[in-house]
Amino acid sequence: MFRPWSPGEALAKGVWNIKVPATAEEVVPNVVIAPVVGFDRACYRLGYGGGFFDLTLATMKNSQLKLGVGYRQQALLTIHPQPNDIPMDMVITEEGASRC
Repeated sequence: MFRPWSPGEALAKGVWNIKVPATAEEVVPNVVIAPVVGFDRACYRLGYGGGFFDLTLATMKNSQLKLGVGYRQQALLTIHPQPNDIPMDMVITEEGASRC
């Protein structure tokens, strides 16, 4: 779930006391940027272990542009994707963008 927010608007404590927009309004972004711990040639990404990006992307009905961002040395032959993994449309590193 994504919520709109602008500087100066109220924030509330969310999961792990991370501040999140206080509004209950939900939005579907046109672009999702996800950090990578690792990625493969098919643009599947390893994240930080919570599965939050994959779970969120799986529930979105509209087709968004999904960008993974990391470093070239994080490239792997495969991450051995699981059925619930969602590939990125593109992975961007300091060497440029790789479309899958």
